[in-house]
Amino acid sequence: MEVGNHTTVTEFILLGLTKDPTLFLRVVLFMIILCIYLVTISGNLSTIILIRISSQLHHPMHFFLSHLASADLGFSSSVTPNMLVNFLVERNTISYLGCAIQHFSVAFFGTVECFLLAAMAYDRFVAICNPLLYSTKMSTQVCVQLLIVAYLSGFLNASSFTFSFFSLSFCGQNQVNHFFCDFAPLIELSCFDTSVSTAVPSFTAGCVIVVTVFVIVVSYIYILITILKMRSTKGRHKAFSTCTSHLTAVTLFYGTTTFNYLMTKSSTTDQNKVVSVFYMVVIPMLNPIIYSLRNMEIKGALKRELGRKIFSW
Repeated sequence: MEVGNHTTVTEFILLGLTKDPTLFLRVVLFMIILCIYLVTISGNLSTIILIRISSQLHHPMHFFLSHLASADLGFSSSVTPNMLVNFLVERNTISYLGCAIQHFSVAFFGTVECFLLAAMAYDRFVAICNPLLYSTKMSTQVCVQLLIVAYLSGFLNASSFTFSFFSLSFCGQNQVNHFFCDFAPLIELSCFDTSVSTAVPSFTAGCVIVVTVFVIVVSYIYILITILKMRSTKGRHKAFSTCTSHLTAVTLFYGTTTFNYLMTKSSTTDQNKVVSVFYMVVIPMLNPIIYSLRNMEIKGALKRELGRKIFSW
C-alpha cells in the first residue's frame, strides 16, 4: 500500500539472535531454547498445581508465587515460540498486528512480574518485622488487592507501549534486529520524529521500576535491621533463609533488565540480545528451581504429594 512516496509496512522481519547463522548453529540453538522452554513450562505449571492442591501452601507468599509462575509462563511464551520458529525458517516474519500483540504481552507480563516481586518483598517485611500482625496485614483481601494492582499496572503499562507502537510510522524498513518486537529497534525503524511516541512508555516504565524497586529496597532495609537486632543466631538464620530465594529472583530479574535498558547504549547489539534471552527465557525457567530448592515448605509439600501418589498406586 502506497502512502505518498513511502510503502506502508504490513509485516516485520525478525532477524533473530545472530546474523546468517550456520545450519549447525541454528539446530544447536533450537535444541537448547526448546529444552529451556519445556523446563519452563513443566516447572512453572508444577509450581502452580502444587500450590493449588497442597493446603500447607495456602499462604500469601505462595499465593504470590503461584501468580509469579503464571507471569513467567506468559512472559516466556510471549517470545520463545516465535524464537524457535526463527531457527527453522530462512525468513521469520510477523504481522503488524502480531507485533503489537507480542509487544503488549511482553510489557504486560514483565510489569506484572515486577509488582509481584515487590508484593512478595512486602510480605517478607510483614512476616519478619510485624509477625503478630501478619494475619491482619496480609489477609486474603489485602493479597487480592495487591494482585489487582499488579495486573492493572501491567495492563496500563502495556497499553502505553502498544498505543505508542500504533502511533509510529514505518515507511518501508521492516527488518527488526532482534528475536522479538522490542520497542527500541522498532523506534529505529520509524521514519518520523519519535520523541512524543517514546515519552509516555518511557514514563510509565520508569514509574514501574522506581515504585517496585523502592518497595523492595525499603522492605529489605527494615528486614535487615530487624534481623540484626535478633539475639538468637538460629533466629537470624531462619529469618534470612526465608528471604534468600526471593532475593535471588529479584537480583536476577532486576539485574539483567537494568543492564539491558539502562547500562547499554544500544538495544540492538548482540550483547543486548543475549541479555534479553537471559531475562525473558532463562529466568522464567530458573524461578521455580530457585524456589523449590530454597523453600523448605515447597520441598516438604512436594514430598508429601509424591508420597500420596506413590502409595495410592
